[in-house]
Amino acid sequence: MDDEKLNLEIEKIANIMVHDNISLDEQDLAKLEKYKDQIKSDCDVDDEEAIKLVYETLLYRKLKSSDSSDMLEKGTDFGAGFS
Repeated sequence: MDDEKLNLEIEKIANIMVHDNISLDEQDLAKLEKYKDQIKSDCDVDDEEAIKLVYETLLYRKLKSSDSSDMLEKGTDFGAGFS
């Protein structure tokens, strides 16, 4: 999957999560199943890849909601490994 499609999918899933009022820290796989299934359907990926994208989406939402304008600085707070 190319970067543009990946970014669009993450944005789409993030918007659905916001609409569903899913916590930025949600870890309950039963609650995340809906998003994993949506990604599998949209992107034709397996379970493992889909759940990785779900977690990337949660990270994206955390970074986006951060009060810091410097995402590179904040990225280390979430283990994103930005350098």
